[in-house]
Amino acid sequence: MTKPGFRGFGLRFMSPQTLVPCLAACLMNSATAARPSSDADGEVRPPAVAGQFYPDRPQDLSTDVESYLTRAKKADLPGPLVALIVPHAGYAYSAPVAAIGYRLLREGDWDTVVLLGVAHRVSVPGAAILSRGRFSTPLGTVPINESLCREIKSASPLVREMPDAHREEHSLEVQLPFLQTRLKQFSIVPILMNTEDPETCQRIGRALGHALKGKKALIVISTDLSHYPAKTVADKMDPTTLAALRWMDPSYFWQTNRTMMQRREKNLSCTYCGEGAVLAGMAAAEVLGADDAALLHYANSGDVPGGAADRVVGYAAVAFVKTGKPMKGFPVTAGQKTLLLKTARAAILHSLDGTKEPPSGLSDDPILNLPAAVFVTLTQQGRLRGCIGTTQPQMPLQEAVFSYAQASAFEDHRFSPVQKGELDSLHIEISILSPLKRIPHAESIVPRTHGVVVRQGGRSGLFLPQVWEQLPDKTDFLSELCSQKAGLSPDAWKDPATELYVFTVDSFEESSK
Repeated sequence: MTKPGFRGFGLRFMSPQTLVPCLAACLMNSATAARPSSDADGEVRPPAVAGQFYPDRPQDLSTDVESYLTRAKKADLPGPLVALIVPHAGYAYSAPVAAIGYRLLREGDWDTVVLLGVAHRVSVPGAAILSRGRFSTPLGTVPINESLCREIKSASPLVREMPDAHREEHSLEVQLPFLQTRLKQFSIVPILMNTEDPETCQRIGRALGHALKGKKALIVISTDLSHYPAKTVADKMDPTTLAALRWMDPSYFWQTNRTMMQRREKNLSCTYCGEGAVLAGMAAAEVLGADDAALLHYANSGDVPGGAADRVVGYAAVAFVKTGKPMKGFPVTAGQKTLLLKTARAAILHSLDGTKEPPSGLSDDPILNLPAAVFVTLTQQGRLRGCIGTTQPQMPLQEAVFSYAQASAFEDHRFSPVQKGELDSLHIEISILSPLKRIPHAESIVPRTHGVVVRQGGRSGLFLPQVWEQLPDKTDFLSELCSQKAGLSPDAWKDPATELYVFTVDSFEESSK
């Protein structure tokens, strides 16, 4: 049963009695509660799920891990590795996916691994760290980097010592045999999270990133993806949320998860059980220079022989890397643009005579499912006929185009509603805004590239990049934005209390007839 107050988009607390048939996909109860023991090197956290999630005999475990790694496909990264996302289900389900990520690791590249995972059993308001002793698996013990743990705790009051959260948790434990096989000599920093507050997660992540600067430390983020939708849904939803990682924007990733949850797909319990760990890990990776997320492999429990297709759990291996080429704009192809323009025209026709149905269900194309800020502009013989949209992503891209095309045609109060006889003379243009990115000061604004949003005291205003054509001087541009659009003083953009955001726009239109 779900404990009151702890059901959300990232996590669901469960008792062992509520497990579904793919029980290794999420939470299993150890036959004997794991209790710390002591040895000459300090307290030892014994394995809690050996013999359940993975073999408890050393030789069997070593053979299995080596076999997974040998069979794993080799992944080529577009840049140096900063952090890794891997799943944490029972090895029969998730190890083939995890092994693709772990095959990237080479002995000597890192001497410390920061393990970020989800606390399935204990409520954690910020982050729960275990800063003393060693973790044990059938392959031996792994020391905790006590000095780095102390440094991280000092860097953020949100990181607290919580041994109980680690005692029976499997999300970090199942990663250790792979790390022991690939790295041999290393220490760990074990951190568990389950808060759904994105700002808390990002604050933890930024503090972690600054603490890791200059160190040979790898971040390993332990999470599974969607829980319990049908395989047909997971095969569309999981690639969508994975695509959202590429912007390296925790807020946009968080919004994407909520957009997917709002669809209320049957049996969907969460999109990421380790959402908090992903948010913090992404923020830390960005501090360390990562600017892209490379998907190495995706699968779900329905792909496993005998796995049920009506209730699945998703797994992915993802690498956060430094490329020097961060994602800009919305990556729509020529084919996607053609489809979206057809969607906009079909939306207007649907309102006029109901002959075209609106898009329903998730698209096979994950880009069309991503939440997007969209404007649809209608012109007639070169004159504006309607334009409505949003600066904040509120619905999937294709659905947003359909909705705002209808709004532009029939709800722009500057014009009378479009009539059926006008349809052939309408010209449609679609503008897709990239996710807003907050910047510290105006020096980060690139003229003719960035659109800009200003916000202060409940007032806000937006200029699209096209406005640079009329106001090419940055001072003039920002002053007009503040006074004309936001109702602020012209120099409000200089005020530290004013929030500045930038975005890019990809605009495309129908070909001339």
